[in-house]
Amino acid sequence: MNYVYFHHLTFDALYGCIAITIFVIIERGLYLSYLSVRSGSLARLLDRETAAGVNAALIRLMSGDPISASIKRYAALLSHIGVSRDQLEDYSSALFIDVDKKISARLWVLDTMITAAPLLGLLGTILGIMETFTALAQGGVSDPGEVSRGIGTALVATAIGIATALLGLFGTSILSRRAHLLVEDFKSFLLRLTSAPG
Repeated sequence: MNYVYFHHLTFDALYGCIAITIFVIIERGLYLSYLSVRSGSLARLLDRETAAGVNAALIRLMSGDPISASIKRYAALLSHIGVSRDQLEDYSSALFIDVDKKISARLWVLDTMITAAPLLGLLGTILGIMETFTALAQGGVSDPGEVSRGIGTALVATAIGIATALLGLFGTSILSRRAHLLVEDFKSFLLRLTSAPG
């Protein structure tokens, strides 16, 4: 078995995990920041408008994000006469599930990286140690310092895997909290619209 090849392949996979983790953290961070700004604008709109004018203002609202688009659709349903309370509740639940799914999209990738990176690092360490022992068994290494360097290089894979998992864990924690707050804001907007008179 070619341990050198598989050891290098493990490092390539770890670097790929780092790149994917950083990309998802940046992409989701920017997207959730955009949604936070839009959510703030929507909250100010709901505060500013009178109860009678809130539906008209929401109909004019741009719908470039899932929160605004869903609120706009919900406001349009509210303006229809004869819509029952059960229908409103069912529709708001469907909108809530849809918005939650869009806001939390791709966060599962970070969970996967948190699990996979340390395991890949451990695999790289095992392959590196096996590579060193194979060189010892073949009589190619007689210097103990060379053995130590080989094992040290093998342990770098574990360190990279743990560092990647920590980065993913940190990113997941922050992004999940922001996503949760946005979903709660959306729920609040639905309740405010439902309870608004007129």
